[in-house]
Amino acid sequence: MDDLKNIRIRTWLREDKDALVRYANNRNIWLNMRDLFPHPYTDEDAGRWLERCAAQGNKPTHFAIVSGEEAIGSVGFDLMEGEFRITGEIGYWIAEPFWGKGIATFALRQATEKAFESFPVERLEAAVFSWNPASERVLEKAGYHMEARLKRSIIKDGRIGDALIYARLRDSLPY
Repeated sequence: MDDLKNIRIRTWLREDKDALVRYANNRNIWLNMRDLFPHPYTDEDAGRWLERCAAQGNKPTHFAIVSGEEAIGSVGFDLMEGEFRITGEIGYWIAEPFWGKGIATFALRQATEKAFESFPVERLEAAVFSWNPASERVLEKAGYHMEARLKRSIIKDGRIGDALIYARLRDSLPY
């Protein structure tokens, strides 16, 4: 697909700060993200995020989605602990001007492969708010399957909704 020829994922760089603030400071993105994703998204928020990513060292779990050299979104996973240590929770966001172009699916596939190649995880899962069917399609196109609907389990911006749990297992590669 021509729209994807300049798209890749890479580690976050300090030089990404301006683009990160410009694109992440968007209420439409925030409405579909966990509350730890701030709104408004400030220079200080971007600085903290970039410091966190830099501290990951040589086994990063969070990546910038870039078009050419510009960061236009993020994809990454957090490894769970204890008895859930073979599971990772994956998530992503794309700048609104780039929605509907297949970029999120492309980036999610790449991050999924990195997770399974680099870490001893057997399962990746994502929680999607029920009012976000576009994100459901991204996950399905990347080989994830809905396992559960947690009814009335989330609240965002005063709105109560369902969380949809999608998962992908290591043995389900390739797509």
